[in-house]
Amino acid sequence: MRFLRVGEPGAERPAVEEGGRVFDISAVTPDLDGSFLAGGGIRRVREALAAGELPSTDIAGRRLGPPIARPAAVLCIGQNYAAHAAESGSPPPEFPIIFFKHPNTVVGPFDDIYRPPGAQKLDWEVELGVVIGRRARYLASPEEAADVIAGYTVSHDVSERAFQTEVSGGQWSKGKCCETFNPLGPYLVPADEVDPQRLGLRSWVNGEPRQDSSTADMIFSVHHVV
Repeated sequence: MRFLRVGEPGAERPAVEEGGRVFDISAVTPDLDGSFLAGGGIRRVREALAAGELPSTDIAGRRLGPPIARPAAVLCIGQNYAAHAAESGSPPPEFPIIFFKHPNTVVGPFDDIYRPPGAQKLDWEVELGVVIGRRARYLASPEEAADVIAGYTVSHDVSERAFQTEVSGGQWSKGKCCETFNPLGPYLVPADEVDPQRLGLRSWVNGEPRQDSSTADMIFSVHHVV
């Protein structure tokens, strides 16, 4: 089961793909947002699917939005892959490196990216997106962390490397937070259908393979980070 949002920016409708068919879930929820996730929305959609209560819908040729509406925050973990840390010439971090992207960086998976004025070093990185499904505060164990994860998606961490490192004053945000710098999706897959430490991560630029890694290479696991 895979959740998605279909339609133009600001007018997306929620849907779910199951068994090769796409179903409109507007009767269950107006959108795929925090209230849906925290309120047992995934369970309710499963029940509606099992009961045959959801109408099918055709999404051919339509825009796919980010699979999460209005995320409150985007927290990122830097240099969390052993191979990536080695490529950068840095030792593996002793503690997770955290930086942020503004929510307005989040766009649909196939939307255009805006090049900011003066940008010369735009860069790409495929990432695993971890979607928190309910309020979490100072969790005591990885097991507690697993309980608050609603699902997973694909995230594209776009960067402008000169802004990030050469004129940043030591803060990465300048190169990370430009509008549209986080294409997301197209799908949100429920957490109980995913092993987050056994996922392939691959990217292509103009059809050429650029990244081929695995979440098994993470220095700090998903549950540890959460």
